[in-house]
Amino acid sequence: MSLPLILPMAAFALAASISPGPVNLVCLSSGTRYPLRQGLWFVSGATLGFVALFLAIGLGLHSALAWIPGFDRLLTWAGIAFLLYLSYRLAIDNGKISDKALGDAPGFWTGAMMQWLNPKAWFASASGIGAYTSGGDLTQLVIFSSLYLPVCWLSLSTWVLAGRFLRQYVQRPRLLRRVNCVLATLLLASCLYLILGQEPALAAGHTGQG
Repeated sequence: MSLPLILPMAAFALAASISPGPVNLVCLSSGTRYPLRQGLWFVSGATLGFVALFLAIGLGLHSALAWIPGFDRLLTWAGIAFLLYLSYRLAIDNGKISDKALGDAPGFWTGAMMQWLNPKAWFASASGIGAYTSGGDLTQLVIFSSLYLPVCWLSLSTWVLAGRFLRQYVQRPRLLRRVNCVLATLLLASCLYLILGQEPALAAGHTGQG
């Protein structure tokens, strides 16, 4: 594979990974509320979860599941339910920072599961594979996923480090509760965006049935 193709692949991976989304917001929250190692552990799970999803879609998972009636809507609503749960956890957080309070911190498997329930991750995978690989070319798929691995990890880690930077300014529980409420509101906004995105799909489905 030529360098002129690898560079656009890397640029696509960077844009898709570092742009704001549900996973990025959880990374920011983890950096603010928990020790750095805990946030990076979540990042590792999210990164490997995404790469696994990327490879699965490239090998035909999405095409296979597309035959299931309503699969896309099922995926979206599962993602919405998970984001609502995370929003609730943020909203009720007491704002007290403690390096010992790790029981409630999102971990490796939470990060991995979030990617599989994240419509943004499915869309980024499908669109990237469609744009930069030839259908069924395993070599291109492996190279693309190998580029995604470090780019995604570093991009998500940047959000954790941003939260770590904010932590020094939100040591007071009342202020941190406000930050948590803002992040919870942004996650709810993500849910609203996904719900509104269902309306055109439902309308198209009814039109096709008519």
